[in-house]
Amino acid sequence: MRFDVVTLFPELFAPFLESGVTRRAYESRQVDVRLSNPRDFADGNYRRVDDRPFGGGPGMVMMAEPLARCVAAVKAERADAAPVVLFTPTGDRLDHAGVTRWSAGEGAILLCGRYEGIDQRFIDAHVDAQLSLGDFVLSGGEIAAMALLDAVARLQPGVLNEAGSHEADSFNPAIDGLLDCPHYTRPEEWQGRRAPPELLSGHHAQIERWRRERRLEATARLRPDLLATARQAGRLTRADEAFLATLARPGAGGL
Repeated sequence: MRFDVVTLFPELFAPFLESGVTRRAYESRQVDVRLSNPRDFADGNYRRVDDRPFGGGPGMVMMAEPLARCVAAVKAERADAAPVVLFTPTGDRLDHAGVTRWSAGEGAILLCGRYEGIDQRFIDAHVDAQLSLGDFVLSGGEIAAMALLDAVARLQPGVLNEAGSHEADSFNPAIDGLLDCPHYTRPEEWQGRRAPPELLSGHHAQIERWRRERRLEATARLRPDLLATARQAGRLTRADEAFLATLARPGAGGL
């Protein structure tokens, strides 16, 4: 798949694409990332890409024409129907299901806005989808684009050290949609705190049961909405429900 990133700061992506386990996806071109700068498509000696907003107010607005030329050049090179995606607080919240859909597609053109925003006329004419990471504002769309690229890359075959290691991730509806369990490693005792004896037992069924119960417990306490969705989808077993019932008892210290 190919992702074209339209950004005024392509230099921000170099360390991201060259670091960590997901670099395998970028180096192998499983996730082919290409960078385009709209400033290269602007007029004049100063290659201006922004101007003051009509009606006044603080900040600057990215101009429509340089962006339109940049996107047109990318589309001509791609010669496909890749959607143009804008990262914005008004976009749809990106979640695991959305990442899974993007990871199975052919890619997209990721538009990273800056300043106060982008001329709405360009958005109306060229943007196919809008995405948000949450209810907060970033200085630009680059971090959001990196988040999507990283999430997509780690789902590609052979990228992570162990096949299927992402399957137990939090929010994965292909498994159950619950939160992940706590994790521990050596030493067995650290600053007076011991790792759970169940994980040291060597008993596979006991370990799996402990992990399952911790996932249920964390989800019930922190994200009851995810638990309700899992229950409605029939992803909880009788053993799961029996354990959850113990958390709801008075004095159980659970729900």
